Amino acid sequence: MAEVEADDFLTIAPGIRVMPIVHGSGDFAIRVREELLARPYDCLAVPLPASFQDDVEAAVERLPTISAVLRRDVEAEGGDGFSYVPIDPCQGVVAAIRTAIGERIPRAFIDLDAPRYQAVHAVFPDPYALKRVSPERFSAALLPAIPRPVEGFPTDRIAWMAARLHELGRRRKLTLLVCSILDWPWIREAYRARVEPPEPEPVFAATSTFRVDPATLLFFLGELPYVTALYERGRRELTPDDNLSVDGVKELVVQARETLRAERPRLAQRVTPALLSTLFRYVRNLALIERRLTPDLLTLVTAAKQTVGDDFALAVAETAREYAYAEPVPDVAAADDPGLLRMGVGQAEVPGQGLAPMVSRLPGQAISWRTCRLRPRPKEPERKRWLQRWDPYGMCSWPPEDDRIESFHRHVKEQARAILGADLARSEKFTTSVRDGLDIRETLRNWHTGDVYVKVIPPGRGSIEVVVFLFDVPSDPKVYTNRATWYAEHSEESTLAFYATDPFQNLVGPGIAQAQYGGALFLHPARPIPEIWTDPRLDRHDTLEERLLAAAFLHSLDRHVAVVSPGPPSASWRRLARAYGRKIVHLPLRRFSGSMLERLRTFHVLNGRHVRSFAADYIRDL
Repeated sequence: MAEVEADDFLTIAPGIRVMPIVHGSGDFAIRVREELLARPYDCLAVPLPASFQDDVEAAVERLPTISAVLRRDVEAEGGDGFSYVPIDPCQGVVAAIRTAIGERIPRAFIDLDAPRYQAVHAVFPDPYALKRVSPERFSAALLPAIPRPVEGFPTDRIAWMAARLHELGRRRKLTLLVCSILDWPWIREAYRARVEPPEPEPVFAATSTFRVDPATLLFFLGELPYVTALYERGRRELTPDDNLSVDGVKELVVQARETLRAERPRLAQRVTPALLSTLFRYVRNLALIERRLTPDLLTLVTAAKQTVGDDFALAVAETAREYAYAEPVPDVAAADDPGLLRMGVGQAEVPGQGLAPMVSRLPGQAISWRTCRLRPRPKEPERKRWLQRWDPYGMCSWPPEDDRIESFHRHVKEQARAILGADLARSEKFTTSVRDGLDIRETLRNWHTGDVYVKVIPPGRGSIEVVVFLFDVPSDPKVYTNRATWYAEHSEESTLAFYATDPFQNLVGPGIAQAQYGGALFLHPARPIPEIWTDPRLDRHDTLEERLLAAAFLHSLDRHVAVVSPGPPSASWRRLARAYGRKIVHLPLRRFSGSMLERLRTFHVLNGRHVRSFAADYIRDL
């Protein structure tokens, strides 16, 4: 019995059913398609004027090319504007027309034709709820909150559509009306009350069709352009598309990572599965704060910025704008090409007409401008201008990066000293004190004797003055062309010698260049040493790693030198250490977080201390 009542809820009259939808929602577009295929409908009624039918259906058959069917409206605020029908695959009405054409179901365009269209926008619940809630329950939940239309054009079009449904009911056995969720209760009310339709005003303006500029699809489509293309892919390849409102977002983020990998492979390595998991949890929480079940573009970009950085946020934003089925824009337009419609928020640049107000005849969620500050990538002409103005005699570091890597250097030094003490640890039988803790391994080894063993770790002997980081082994001298020795500015800094990528290949701001360490030597407490890359005592060492290690062994006053590298020290490194009377304390690079190491490897060279006053405006905190 419950099934019958739910089924009757969206029945206006015998032979006429309604599917209330939120325009511009891919979830509702799928439900409309399923509804048309589930029952033997012999007519589809849509809330558009009959004068739009020919152009709209022709544009629907040209999908997946995105286009708009326009008509000039008179006496709009601020002068004449346009109303338009968005030919969007994720529009429920467009999906219904597309399915009806494929199934050869007759279509009826039943809306009132008037010289000016007045759209009604609203904030709707997230249509993702349809995954768990039927359209009947979704519509019933919204019913108390749907406002009654104001007198004038809104009530006139309601009465007109109700009268047209009466006509269709006499000629058709089963009709499906697909309309906005804001209109359906009043259409049902007017249908049952048999409200007299108004006298229509004459309309003389013709409709015209324009393709939409792919660069402005973000303002035109109901879903993100990338997700809209995934719905089209599902239709073409017959793959499941019923959960793309969530799975499509995941695929978008993964594709953004692949895009970033092509441009900045080292940064893309930071976007690990664990970091993506954190990003998606953050996206979910931000969406719930905004009372949504699925994220919008601002939520995605904000989460990407705050978990990975500006570069990844830009990649997400640019990927979201891509529509895989967009036709390339020709350099020279054909003679019969009317041009592209460039869409904005509430307005558009219409070919041959200029900038004009735009009103959608299938209005969806209300939208508004919100801002998210991202540092854009500099263009090539800017980089060339910055390079020309670079002073080679005034260079310095960026203090926040110095503090970060100095802190890490001290942490590594402490770990290396702990390893020195661990080498001298021994075990002894427990008598009266547990000393430095139980030695579980030795206790289990002597389990048959019943004795308990404890650890004895003597105080560390010696100290470590020099720490060497080798991030990339073997290092390519053609890649790491920047080699220098920097001296400390204050007592908390170390003397630093390093080899790195060429900073002038990546200028990120005026007087700001970015590079990556291949290897670095830290000497603390700082003291002046000769420039290691021109020191003739080190000329016999061929590779970058060996020259850096030889400098560490030469200038260290302590017997032990800490070396952090991807693999264990090679035999040649150990021979080199013995030649200088030193011993290597090795720490594997994998001991530390890969994302943290990538962040530490990236550093900036500033063209003078005055650049520090504005460097934060250009340096992205990775």
